[in-house]
Amino acid sequence: MLSLFRMGMVAIAIIATLIIHPQPAHAFCGFYVAKADTNLYNQASQVAIARDGTHTVLTMGNDYQGEVSDFALVVPVPTIITADQVDVAEPVVLDRLDAFSAPRLVEYFDRDPCEVLRPFQVDESLRLSQRTTTPSAAPAPTSSEALGVTIEEQFAVGEYDILILSARQSDGLETWLRQNQYHLPQGASSVLAPYIRQGMKFFVARVNLEQFDRSGYQSLRPLQITYDSPKFMLPIRLGMLNADGDQNLIIYLLSPEGRIELTNYRTVPIPTDIELPLFVQDEFGQVYPEIFQRRYQQENKNVAFLEYAWDMRGCDPCSAEPLTPAELEAAGVTWLDRAPQPPSLPPGVIPPRPLPPTRPPAIFISRLHVRYSRDRFPEDLMFQTTANRQFFQGRYVTHHAFTGSLDCPARLREEYANEADRRQLEAWLGQEYRDIVKAAQDRGQTYLRNLMARFEQESQNLARLTGRDIQTIRQRISDEVPQPTPSPWLVRYPQAG
Repeated sequence: MLSLFRMGMVAIAIIATLIIHPQPAHAFCGFYVAKADTNLYNQASQVAIARDGTHTVLTMGNDYQGEVSDFALVVPVPTIITADQVDVAEPVVLDRLDAFSAPRLVEYFDRDPCEVLRPFQVDESLRLSQRTTTPSAAPAPTSSEALGVTIEEQFAVGEYDILILSARQSDGLETWLRQNQYHLPQGASSVLAPYIRQGMKFFVARVNLEQFDRSGYQSLRPLQITYDSPKFMLPIRLGMLNADGDQNLIIYLLSPEGRIELTNYRTVPIPTDIELPLFVQDEFGQVYPEIFQRRYQQENKNVAFLEYAWDMRGCDPCSAEPLTPAELEAAGVTWLDRAPQPPSLPPGVIPPRPLPPTRPPAIFISRLHVRYSRDRFPEDLMFQTTANRQFFQGRYVTHHAFTGSLDCPARLREEYANEADRRQLEAWLGQEYRDIVKAAQDRGQTYLRNLMARFEQESQNLARLTGRDIQTIRQRISDEVPQPTPSPWLVRYPQAG
């Protein structure tokens, strides 16, 4: 059995036999730890849409479960598609977009609060903190005029045989598909009808087994369709006919302008910039789906979630290397060769000589995560391109506590044991030694108080975001998170065993 990306999100996953299978952003200087990608979700479709004006490149993946010989799909499209508008893409295209835009976990390391920073050490630490972690298609039956179905185009691309159909009535299209050995879910006619009324066509693909065997691939590759249309939408209603429970759809939207947003459903940013206990590093692949599910329920299960919005010419922090020009072109970005525009100037202002350097064309990515079901998403997804270039990322923060001794006076006495060393320290800092010791002691005590408050806040954050029991979280911090000595947290929540 082959596991493939599920086309049911944007199409009817059907078979050729008799059975259906089922503002400016702040700099983030933490180090990247982990990401929450589509591997965390069952039945997660991935779709990439590159949109420039009315020019659209749609790349569809699916997680279809079944024999390749049983696979076929139907996708409503706004216009007739010809052979030169269809291609097969490598799965790595969607994998790279996923890795680049996935919600991420970052980590920070607490400084030693007892450390006495000399002037040059302060400058160096600031400098370091600012460094970023960079054969021909199988003949199809002649359409029946009585059924109102017409084969507009017929061709083969890669391992797929493609038909482009138009229809005058939904029951005629349903009958035609059934007569040609497509077994449809119940209710297909009523769902097909709105697309026919809108004048949309139907992209039908099934696998050419001979070509698939010859290709050497172990799974079906994503299909990519290019077209021009003022309609900017993604059909999801057909996929609900044979969907089993809630479905996950990850959409990567690429634009030379700014964010691409939904117009007919609310878009809610996923919770972000939240501190979580350190042990989450080992189970972020479990924690993030819990965060998503809880937020999904709180929003009444009928919103799209924004997980990432960024200019792909950079990232901070990067969960994966930015896509190369070749990878972006493979994802449908067609504007890379466009001459970049010089910076805009107010009316009447004479541009300086030489002109300021221009930047390469922008590729702005918006990552939307939609979890939908038949009763919560009655409409297809309708989009618009905007000039909103505000950055956003689903980002979660962990901290490594300082784990040494917080008896700062004793450590200073040991490090500066003789009078000469102390006098030199006084000269460096411009303070008397006793004041240096007192300041270090205050820093140690303040750090410990702040650390206890942070542990508590991390516990509350994780409990609030996931619904986990807060006492269990507190206990796990005692048992699994390294801490300084002494630690009041371990007194209040003694380690198990």
